[in-house]
Amino acid sequence: MGGGDMSRFDVGGKVVERVDLLTRRNWLWRLDVWPFIVVYGVWLLVIAPTIDFLDASIVLGGLVVGHILVLLFTIWSIDFKCFVQYTKAKGIHEADVCKITPSKFSGSKEIVPVQRRKVLQGSSPSVARDTEEIYFDFRKQRFIFSEDKQTFSKLPYPSKELFSSYIKNSGYGTEAKVVAAREKWGRNAFEYPQPTFWNLMKEHCVEPFFVFQVFSVVLWCLDEYWYYSLFTLFMLFVFESTMVKSRLKTLTELRRVRVDGQSLMVHRCGKWVKLSGMDLLPGDVVSIGRSSGQNGEDRAVPADMLLLAGSAIVNEAILTGESTPQWKVSILGRGLEEKLSAKRDKGHILFGGTKILQHTPDKSFQLKTPDGGCLAIVLRTGFETSQGKLMRTILFSTERVTANNWESGLFILFLVVFALIAAGYVLTKGLEDPTRSKYKLFLSCSLIITSVIPPELPMELSIAVNTSLIALARCGIFCTEPFRIPFAGKVDICCFDKTGTLTSDDMEFQGIVGLSGSMDLESDTSKVPARSLEILASCHALVFVDNKQVGDPLEKAALKGIDWIYTSDEKAMPKRGAGHAVQILQRHHFASHLKRMAVVVRVQEEYFSFVKGAPETIQDRLVDLPPSYVQTYKKYTRQGSRVLALAYKSLPEMSVSEARGLDRDVVENNLIFTGFAVFNCPIRPDSARVLSELKGSSHDLVMITGDQSLTACHVASQVHIISKPTLILTATKNGDGYEWISPDETVTNPYRPDEVDALAESHDLCVGGDCFGLIQQTSAVLQVIPYVKVFARVAPDQKELILTTLKSVGRMTLMCGDGTNDVGALKQAHVGVALLNAIPPSQSNGPSSQASKPSDSKLGKPKKPRAGTELSTSRENGDPEQTRTRTQTRLTRTDSSSSSTNRPMTAAERQQLKLKKLLEEMNEEGDGRAPPIVRLGDASMASPFTAKHASVSPTLDIIRQGRSTLVTTLQMFKILGLNCLATAYVLSVMYLDGVKLGDVQATISGVFTAAFFLFISHARPLPTLSSERPHPNIFSSYMCLSLLGQFAIHLTFLISSVKAAEKYMPEECIEPDSDFHPNIVNTVSYMANMMIQVATFGVNYMGHPFNQSVRENKPFFYALFGAVVFFTLVTSDLIRSLNDALKLVPLPQPFGSKLLIWAGLMIASCYAWERFLRWAFPGRMPEWRRHQRQLGGSKKDA
Repeated sequence: MGGGDMSRFDVGGKVVERVDLLTRRNWLWRLDVWPFIVVYGVWLLVIAPTIDFLDASIVLGGLVVGHILVLLFTIWSIDFKCFVQYTKAKGIHEADVCKITPSKFSGSKEIVPVQRRKVLQGSSPSVARDTEEIYFDFRKQRFIFSEDKQTFSKLPYPSKELFSSYIKNSGYGTEAKVVAAREKWGRNAFEYPQPTFWNLMKEHCVEPFFVFQVFSVVLWCLDEYWYYSLFTLFMLFVFESTMVKSRLKTLTELRRVRVDGQSLMVHRCGKWVKLSGMDLLPGDVVSIGRSSGQNGEDRAVPADMLLLAGSAIVNEAILTGESTPQWKVSILGRGLEEKLSAKRDKGHILFGGTKILQHTPDKSFQLKTPDGGCLAIVLRTGFETSQGKLMRTILFSTERVTANNWESGLFILFLVVFALIAAGYVLTKGLEDPTRSKYKLFLSCSLIITSVIPPELPMELSIAVNTSLIALARCGIFCTEPFRIPFAGKVDICCFDKTGTLTSDDMEFQGIVGLSGSMDLESDTSKVPARSLEILASCHALVFVDNKQVGDPLEKAALKGIDWIYTSDEKAMPKRGAGHAVQILQRHHFASHLKRMAVVVRVQEEYFSFVKGAPETIQDRLVDLPPSYVQTYKKYTRQGSRVLALAYKSLPEMSVSEARGLDRDVVENNLIFTGFAVFNCPIRPDSARVLSELKGSSHDLVMITGDQSLTACHVASQVHIISKPTLILTATKNGDGYEWISPDETVTNPYRPDEVDALAESHDLCVGGDCFGLIQQTSAVLQVIPYVKVFARVAPDQKELILTTLKSVGRMTLMCGDGTNDVGALKQAHVGVALLNAIPPSQSNGPSSQASKPSDSKLGKPKKPRAGTELSTSRENGDPEQTRTRTQTRLTRTDSSSSSTNRPMTAAERQQLKLKKLLEEMNEEGDGRAPPIVRLGDASMASPFTAKHASVSPTLDIIRQGRSTLVTTLQMFKILGLNCLATAYVLSVMYLDGVKLGDVQATISGVFTAAFFLFISHARPLPTLSSERPHPNIFSSYMCLSLLGQFAIHLTFLISSVKAAEKYMPEECIEPDSDFHPNIVNTVSYMANMMIQVATFGVNYMGHPFNQSVRENKPFFYALFGAVVFFTLVTSDLIRSLNDALKLVPLPQPFGSKLLIWAGLMIASCYAWERFLRWAFPGRMPEWRRHQRQLGGSKKDA
């Protein structure tokens, strides 16, 4: 609790950092009510009777606008809302709501209601003592107030108990306990309200930009520019509703993920009952096994469960993106006094959303299941399961990046300052003349302020982004947060996962090494001892699912490499030649914290234990260690190979049941070494090329991997991440500290956190996951992490820490990975790219070329083949049979008229099916201009970008499009700035001189502007990335100087043209408030303005080195050319009827020709100024080192 303050609690968790308790003000005493009642009263009693009606209504209009603004600010700012509508609560019992401040990088503040419920103490109501529980729900998680700790903490689940308590558990014994548990944890379902179209539309309509635009449009209407304003208003609503529709589609996609409602047998009140998966509660004991729904699809596990008896094989692709099925075993062999740890004991837990492919019940356990399923206990339900966590990550993790970022806000503020100056000038001049209409004066001042911000700004920004979205979708890259695309243009550090990203998933078996003291690789299996081959053939977790062998690619590669076969009755035998069959009796599965696995086998009549694992863990378990053991395995890991140590020991005579009951420690101790198995993981063919191009285009590269540091460094050097001598941070030999050591162990450097930056100048640094603890304990995170090039043996939450650290020192990060162990990191990066290992989309547009080839995909559910971009995927390891049956069930469902799938279809039915598919595709695709929708079920939904490629090349496409969009948005801001400054001048100074625009003229100039903006945003990026970087920010010396210089040139041209035109004007007095009527000054100012507009677009168009040049961007080039021709025609008065339609009077000669020459000079000088500035201020890498030193310094002082 924060310093004795009863209304503020520091939670300091992963989700919530701080909770402020508030009580609602009575509605009359709210700050958006009573002050305004007073103000309106004053107006009614004092102001209205004393001044004339028009002035009084102007004042009232101002008050109403002010009141509306206050109300809107309560929507825009949570802090402002709290200030206006709530007061600080005196204590927890008085609070109505609480303001939640989420932890850093976890989204924005929210106000949630404080809730209370009565809790029954004790199991039976007779001995009940009621207590009140105070809690709040935030982002689908419940936080409960604890009287003892005097703070809020997360609702606990029974997921960290002792193994003994799970084994003794037989479910809820009484109905009262069930009711209490249901009260506490709620239903097992993903419930979040589906917003309607109008709800979302309302949210979009109160965005600051939108409100401002509607306000300006109303003002334009008051000044009788009807066509223009209604045209703009219509465009605005159409644009916002398309945005809302695409958001609705994504949210509907998310709602499709639901808890499987299959019925299971649950042990309650001492008997087995059948219940729906949605009625499960944490602590329920259930029977679970493989079950399939009506259409033959495997049903998903409804909640996170711990296996008490039996074993299962599970497909976890929906969570991890990993297509290899996982073995799950019961906790029976574990120590009773150990506590369950979700991270360490993954091998015992069935996760919600995953699918059981096969299960084996355990008949010997005291509690028998009635339907032959495995016995399991429910640990977590609803949004607390792993699948629920993934959903929460997708829904809430980071703040959505929208077009309304602070930079565009500041830029607009800068323009408003200019507008206020101009409006102030008009106001003071207007008030000097007592005859002028106050209403018209007030209106023209408001118009000046609003016209500075063009209503099409958010539209233009979105068009630029949507163009990139569609271009990326064509490359098979989908994006869920479109406004992150410009971030990709600012990226300066790219982080890559290694396995499955830079290297392929397929392993190649190289041979055995380390036999009889030799360090040479033996790839001829006939020269390898039989024992080594037997270990490779039997010490694995391969299984048969539907008569098909599935499992770890490395283990499959080993079997293939030694030419043995493995059968479904757990027997391994050589395909040819001598050798004995090996019967597996018991498996002790691979555990990541043990880094090894073991099996108990029988060869002929002898029993053995076979063990394989990481060389450093097997080392301590050998009876005698060969002298060259460490040198041998390090030699091969330095070459980038994956090395596993093989060992065995003979077991005494025993029965099969005794062999199966052996303790794991007995099996894995006192082993005899029998060689190292060496595997190679080939680097993907284009990884080195892509990373080399990224390095050449001013990006720093980093590798983050779970692999061993020597292997990681080798791969990093091959893909250009490492180019200098390498140093790895490791524990010293005597174990009392840490030091930097080179891969060949010839160079050592002491580890001092404050010298890391200097060391990084001359070396590339690598840090292992085991040293992370040290870096965090000594709080040297900020001093070390930003300088490291390779992170090895990294756990998923450490990946997240790396990215948040890089962000906090001011770097723009890109993370490229696959699978859910990267989810946190992908979500934290400014640009997260998830690779789904499908086949890269072919260039042809026909879906047949891709749909014919099923792919080993990491996707969740099967998808409809979508023309050009989507791939036909089957999750079950690309099994053609599976794909075929899935497709058939889909066809059966699509065409309900064909009653039997076996009989051949008639031609008419085939046509009908084609039509149906076409319609479906059209519904899914929209008109091709709408941003594509990403389907859920890809574990990648947690990342803003999803690429259907088995290579890192999508990062290039994303950065190219990002730079293109960034450059386009910056040039749009610059063009808008110049247009607005000119508009402010025209509307103020020239307005006082009686210069006005006709409605037709305003509409035509609006149409030209919109066309130019549209064509600018369609500029395509160049195929290769440039080493020059785009300017990342709107506020830079280049932008400001460019704006001011060009504005000065435009102003000079405008003033001199109008002054020259005035000489030809008769000496009549022009009334500023009179209606528009054509005269020479009006005509010249309109022409000059339009020429300035063309100059602005032509000069500020950013072509090479990021986008196509003006000549290559054909539509823009033709539009510019057309505009120039149009002005030449109008100025030279060649087509009189055109000038009459535009209400332009003829220009006296030679004034027309002079105007054209001046325009040419103006354009030339603007062009020269812009070129000079681009040469003087090139884009640079961000100054993150300075920021890092300041942060590091402030941490130390603290």
